[in-house]
Amino acid sequence: MYKTTSRLLAIAAASLALTVGATAANAQTPPPPGGPGMMHGGPGMHGGPGMHGDFMPGFKKLHDKLNLNAAQEKQWQAALDTMKQNGQAMRKNHEQMKQQFDAMKNQPILDLNAMHTAHEQVEQQNQQLREQTTQAWLAFYNGLNDQQKTTVSTAIKERFAKMEQRHEQMRQRWEQHHKDGASAPAAQQ
Repeated sequence: MYKTTSRLLAIAAASLALTVGATAANAQTPPPPGGPGMMHGGPGMHGGPGMHGDFMPGFKKLHDKLNLNAAQEKQWQAALDTMKQNGQAMRKNHEQMKQQFDAMKNQPILDLNAMHTAHEQVEQQNQQLREQTTQAWLAFYNGLNDQQKTTVSTAIKERFAKMEQRHEQMRQRWEQHHKDGASAPAAQQ
């Protein structure tokens, strides 16, 4: 029960960071390039460029709907700055890891242990950066009144619904692709 509750809290906190802030950083800084072991389009996000373009207008609307007071706006800006800085640090970590892998791939025998260690170090650093970002957004969220929290909660729920819808569409496409692929050899016989 505790694990499930912890997971749900972690998902909600990550969603807050995604919903409230991460798209702002993506709109202002380009996402990192793909690379070994990296499946994210940006800090804490799955997918690549274009995945979040549809959400940016909603992000601005959310900020405007919250009618933040001066203290809340300061927390918003602090969280946004933390997110931007951490996103830049994660992109830098990714680039350094990519350079290390590029240098290693020219060796006749790959040092998989060194590659793994480098990847684990970057992942650990990035996890710390993601946690800092999440904590900054949670501090912002905790400073909201109940009406503002309801507005943010509604936005998160809408985001979850869109994510679920995309996931379902991808699952259907995957099933259709495999169904078409399975029937193709039978048709050739």
